[in-house]
Amino acid sequence: MSHRLPTYFVSHGGGPWPFMKEQYGETYDVLEASLVDIRRQIGDVKPAAVLVVSGHWEEKELMLSSGAQPPMIYDYGGFPASTYQVKYPAPGSPQLAERAAALLAAAGHAVSLDPQRGFDHGTFSMLYPVYPEADVPVVQLSLQHGFDPLTHVKIGRALASLRDEGVLIIGSGLSYHNLRQFGPEGRLASHQFDDWLQMVLKLPPPERTTALLHWGEAPYARNAHPREEHLLPLMVALGAAESEDAACVYHEDEFFGHLAVSSFRFGEPVAP
Repeated sequence: MSHRLPTYFVSHGGGPWPFMKEQYGETYDVLEASLVDIRRQIGDVKPAAVLVVSGHWEEKELMLSSGAQPPMIYDYGGFPASTYQVKYPAPGSPQLAERAAALLAAAGHAVSLDPQRGFDHGTFSMLYPVYPEADVPVVQLSLQHGFDPLTHVKIGRALASLRDEGVLIIGSGLSYHNLRQFGPEGRLASHQFDDWLQMVLKLPPPERTTALLHWGEAPYARNAHPREEHLLPLMVALGAAESEDAACVYHEDEFFGHLAVSSFRFGEPVAP
């Protein structure tokens, strides 16, 4: 692939939503359209693989899924029985896992491979609209306990060269993730935090990184993210394209009727 691929931070929605259209109706239509559009933005040629940093996998030290045929992880509760049978049979890529591990180790990160790790819903629910054929290899990268923002920016920096090797890097989380305030009570916090995020991502790269490293000082930061595992994938996506412009590629002001949510791209699209 001759073009450097952009990176993405996507708000991945809740649970197995692509497999529940009858129940959800139009709730996820705008998000789904934005995910489908990623495929257009990176051009007609499929990436060599997708590296996903999911907000649903965290370890003491970094780990990469390295199995050739990763299983499914149904890491949600209270959904219809059929959603515990869905499959996203994309292959893994032991070669990419080893390559990414080597880059991370060279940058000073402790990292290991997990050949048993499967796809959690932060990966398969988000990728299903992008590649429903499940024919692009996928590797997952964990977050690191402690949730240090700079550590995760540095992780992205270490992986940046993969973009020139045809690897699509996606941070999968949510720009607002407070499940105890996911209705009207979350409106103010989600909108205030989203406004801040939109403003910060328009800053020149050095100021942008500095502001994101201090995200906890943003308006309603801890209301939007009582625990930041769904925000940290943004830091990795940023770090892998740190000097490049950001663009909002998905936004809703009334997600689930009340919430502001967004997704972002770092770097230029291959197909404008």
